[in-house]
Amino acid sequence: MTKRIVKVYPRFERLWHWGQALLIFTLIFTGFGLNGVHDFLPFGPAVMLHTAAALALLALWIFATFWLVTTGTWRQFVPTLEGMFQVILYYAWGVFKGRKHPYKKVLLRKHNPLQAATYFGLKWFVFPAIWISGLLYLSYNLWEGAVPESSFWLWLVANLHLLAAYVIVAFIIVHVYLLTVGHGFGAHVKPMITGYDEVELSDAEEAYLQADEPWRLKAKDV
Repeated sequence: MTKRIVKVYPRFERLWHWGQALLIFTLIFTGFGLNGVHDFLPFGPAVMLHTAAALALLALWIFATFWLVTTGTWRQFVPTLEGMFQVILYYAWGVFKGRKHPYKKVLLRKHNPLQAATYFGLKWFVFPAIWISGLLYLSYNLWEGAVPESSFWLWLVANLHLLAAYVIVAFIIVHVYLLTVGHGFGAHVKPMITGYDEVELSDAEEAYLQADEPWRLKAKDV
């Protein structure tokens, strides 16, 4: 295996990541305002901004899902138990002892097992929960008269939406905290800006990239 600097985050993935971050922070800010945590925005404009950001994020997720499926990138998010215990042990204990991260990025697996499992749970359970509850919340006037005990269902939808939102907030807090450990915040964020990161390549993968996708490889230091 050879360590090389390789473009592993294409332009769309980086645009998706930062666009998603901006929209989620907008939703959290306006959502907190709508729930009375702060009063920086009047209620009406906060509702409009929250709705617009939610619809924009939903459109972005539809494009991202299409991109994941058509490029085969979805395989990066399939969870695996291989190496999971070592990664959990590292974050629970090793990181405080200054030990090296046990996971080595490879070309077809840029997420460690804990990351992959977390993203899998978010994409298959938490995000659908917030999409569906948000759309039901938004369209309440359309189904209010057709559903018995609609006020109860609205209460349930609202609380499910709030629960999913708090799970996403908790994920963001942990995500940002983990960016500060190991190599440090800048080193972790830089690949999502430039697209390049250090990965381990087999001889066959390095030969393939040199022959068919040389633009993804950075020249070796002399």
